[in-house]
Amino acid sequence: MSKFFKRLLNDSSSSDEEERNMWFAAAIEFERQNSQGSGSGDRSSRQYRYRDRVSGHSRLLNDYFVENPVYDETLFRRRFRLSRPLFLRILHTLQQHNDYVVQRRNAANTVGLSGEQKMTAALRMLAYGMSADSLDEYVRIGETTTIECVKRFCQGVVEIFGPKYLRSPNAADISRLLRKANQRGFPGMLGSLDCMHWAWKNFPAAYHGMYTGHVHRPTIVLEAVASYDLWIWHAFFGMPGSNNDINVLDASNLFANLQEGCGPSVNYTIMGNHYNMGYYLADGIYLKWATIVQSISHPQELAHEFFAKKHESYRKDVERAFGVLQARFAIVRGPALFRHHEDLTFIMKACIILHNMIIEDERVDDNGLVAMASGNDEYDSLGTDGPVEVSRDPISFDHFMATNRAIRDSDTHYALRRNIIAHLWTLHGQGVIE
Repeated sequence: MSKFFKRLLNDSSSSDEEERNMWFAAAIEFERQNSQGSGSGDRSSRQYRYRDRVSGHSRLLNDYFVENPVYDETLFRRRFRLSRPLFLRILHTLQQHNDYVVQRRNAANTVGLSGEQKMTAALRMLAYGMSADSLDEYVRIGETTTIECVKRFCQGVVEIFGPKYLRSPNAADISRLLRKANQRGFPGMLGSLDCMHWAWKNFPAAYHGMYTGHVHRPTIVLEAVASYDLWIWHAFFGMPGSNNDINVLDASNLFANLQEGCGPSVNYTIMGNHYNMGYYLADGIYLKWATIVQSISHPQELAHEFFAKKHESYRKDVERAFGVLQARFAIVRGPALFRHHEDLTFIMKACIILHNMIIEDERVDDNGLVAMASGNDEYDSLGTDGPVEVSRDPISFDHFMATNRAIRDSDTHYALRRNIIAHLWTLHGQGVIE
């Protein structure tokens, strides 16, 4: 009963019993009408649905997780985007760090959803980009619970697996990347750089102008660096779509370790010239920096034409990585339906982490065989030469500014590109690269 009616009844004279009864009846009717609202937070309008979660869990186990499941490994890989061992590895790791994924009983002593059900709902949402309500019939999970599973799953993946699968290349990684770059005729290349826009459908109206750019609808920008095996080494997500690639690069931390002097060293020689900074292949919008090599838009010589052909071919690594990422996880291909920017950040990073985990789990060796991931894989090993010393000492401001100027030196950019052109043309003349 509202405070107004309580005070009114207390102030009424006890002798006027009829008037008190009238006010009491009016108060009851007022409270009854208010309790019949149609808002989403009104408990009286919500209905309980018995979904028989236990049978849903049993059906899911019988379909995919028993010794002789209904659907084999090929169909599991197709529908979950990853192998069954990798699925179970992620599930067990999440269960050790978060009780939300563990099957429990509620206050009514009813068995809740299992970890397999919650992770299946999250992965199906990421893989197919479907609505949360579409999973209710098979997984036996409600719409709001599905959305909560997606958020919890993505946050857990980022927090647990992010330090390993979203890290910068270490000394062993750089050695492997440089070895592959030499085979391609681009010594010193660490990958290719580009940006991707993710459309944002349910954005706050106040952000419309800030997030609308050349695609004429609100988007969020992802800056990424990918290598030859489509592994994404750098992912900077969150800039509004009104920014171009130059603005995004200026705000990202791509060259932070290089500027601070705390990254592994990169040393290589081209045509007798020594360099100590790696570079990335990029398109023509980027500035002429020493760490970015661009193609030649209108080549006039045969050597320049050959360089442009190879450059455009290898620069497509990041484009291919974007295509594979969107093919595996349709949620980042279609418009984003979540409203909060933080949720979208976790979803994008989680998809990239899962993408890298799949590459590690299904990578192909030189003999064309699939080498399953283990604790001794090439992404974790330090190589036969041992670890390379990395400087962790604080640097002076003058050293920081000198490194910053060296990164943005346009003269070094043109000299490096001339040396790469000459190196490629020499290899082509020797028949090493066709």
